[in-house]
Amino acid sequence: MKRVKNIQREKYNMPITIMLIAGIVITILLPLYMSVMIAIKVPTDMNNVLALPKQLRLMNFVDAWKMTEYPRKFFNTAFITVINLGITLISNSFVAYAITRNRKKSKFFEIMYYYFLSAMFIPFSVIMLPLVVQANTFHLDNVVGITFLYVIFGLPMNTFLYCGAVKGIPEALDEAAMIDGARPLQTFWYVIFPVLKPTTATVAILSFMWTWNDFTMPLVLLSEQSQQTLQLAQYVFKKQFSIDYNLAFASYLLVLLPVLVVYVFCQKWITNGVVAGAVK
Repeated sequence: MKRVKNIQREKYNMPITIMLIAGIVITILLPLYMSVMIAIKVPTDMNNVLALPKQLRLMNFVDAWKMTEYPRKFFNTAFITVINLGITLISNSFVAYAITRNRKKSKFFEIMYYYFLSAMFIPFSVIMLPLVVQANTFHLDNVVGITFLYVIFGLPMNTFLYCGAVKGIPEALDEAAMIDGARPLQTFWYVIFPVLKPTTATVAILSFMWTWNDFTMPLVLLSEQSQQTLQLAQYVFKKQFSIDYNLAFASYLLVLLPVLVVYVFCQKWITNGVVAGAVK
């Protein structure tokens, strides 16, 4: 009887599952398909964006490459993303470790924990104008300066994530390392940090996507054209009364390409990290 009910339940669930999968596929693939179709068409062939192009024009990618100064803007974006990612993973995890292990012993670390926690609820728009003034005063309105600011602004959320992970690690590991003669920094690097791999993968994904795709902070801080990122370079296609959609979408795909390449080559570590973090 129970087996029959399970079979009937599967029959009812199958159409819903197929509809959900189809909806997800359409939601993800349809915008990408439209982007590709627009990017390889000529401006006169834009009556139906879903139709295949009557005349294939791959020169849109070449023109977009030149107009956005892609190599220079790619280097700026990659520099900000990679340097921010490396500093964030090491510094933020160590800060979270120090706070978590000393919250019960010191009032200072307790205050620091809630200080970082409260910073998560402050919208960027509130501090945007003061940030611009301070960045200009301290000469942080450049690629190196904005990289430093990304590390600072990512600290509250990343510290919150790492604190939760460190809290789940028994302090007996720290004590065993101390008995073996390890110093606090050695204990963190050789004992605690390897255990934090699932959380590190999650923080790395969030930090990479946020830094690479961010538009607001570079917009308000990077005024010189040579310092701009790939996201800011998309403004070049907007004219006074029109937009070059074909070149713009070709440029969007060029910006999207590095993210897809990173995902393809790092898919194993990304999937394992997220799944392990979810299970934990």
